[in-house]
Amino acid sequence: MHRYVALSFATALAVAGATGCATKNYVRIQTAPIIDSTNKLEDKTADNNRRIHDVDERAQAGVRGAQGAADTANTSAQGAAKSAEDAETAANTAVHRADSLESIVKGLDNYTPVANVSVTFGFDKAVLTKEDREQLDTFAAQLGSAQSYILEVTGGTDSIGSPQYNYELSQRRADAVVQYLAAKYSVPAHRFYLIGIGKDKAVAPNTTAEGRKLNRRVEIRLLQNATAEPTSAQASNGR
Repeated sequence: MHRYVALSFATALAVAGATGCATKNYVRIQTAPIIDSTNKLEDKTADNNRRIHDVDERAQAGVRGAQGAADTANTSAQGAAKSAEDAETAANTAVHRADSLESIVKGLDNYTPVANVSVTFGFDKAVLTKEDREQLDTFAAQLGSAQSYILEVTGGTDSIGSPQYNYELSQRRADAVVQYLAAKYSVPAHRFYLIGIGKDKAVAPNTTAEGRKLNRRVEIRLLQNATAEPTSAQASNGR
């Protein structure tokens, strides 16, 4: 009797276990498609999120690139405008300088040389020496009584060096003379007519040291308008 009961209980447990397993398997079979679909949906959602993120990144990069290009274009435009403005200013300055020069030398044929002086410079130098200043002082003494005059200031160099460098050097030498006369004797700017000829017009052979020294010079000529009205002193002397 006890054996029969125990066997019956074991059988019941076996049937219950079998039924439980069957139920679990059934549940798994029934829910597997749902779980699979859910996983696929999550994967798809994650993939879509990645794609959206990538598109957003590319869009942001495009926006940044476009903004950078716009900034560059704006900077270039501003630079071009500044260059154009500078070019216009330089052109206007050149025109004004040309007008000023024309007003100075207008009717140059009417000017005749009255006096002249020449000062020389050391090699590759554009600084006046004490002797140069003394010569200019002697020359400038006659400017006080001069009427309707201009000063032709011509800078020169020896043959050593490139043409372009010598043009610039000759101009600096002429400038040194002009600055000295303008500062010390209050000669106005419109009285000067500057020429930088570099090594183009030698006054002595460049084959010797002495000749090269003579070519490193600035020549100053006092030119007076021959048609100007004579001063009272000149009139009284019959000049």
